[in-house]
Amino acid sequence: MAISKEEQLKILGQMQDSDIDYSDAPATNAEFWQKATLNIPPVKVPVTLRIDPNVLAWYKQQVPRGYQTLINTVLKKYMIEHQTEETNRM
Repeated sequence: MAISKEEQLKILGQMQDSDIDYSDAPATNAEFWQKATLNIPPVKVPVTLRIDPNVLAWYKQQVPRGYQTLINTVLKKYMIEHQTEETNRM
């Protein structure tokens, strides 16, 4: 039987640092952090977009939480592919 999220958080909150298994996380050093970069995602612009009901239903069926991100990803991929085609034509 799975335990609830609240129970999991309670257990995690009671753990000591020494109880955490870091074996799957490689150690880092100063050189690693000197080369690290901060990647801040671009701010999304809220828009009103008119979409056919069946198109919206299909996206919501694919990913009920995150369908807007999926739509954005598809549009971005289309944009990038067509920018490349326009550049190649010049």
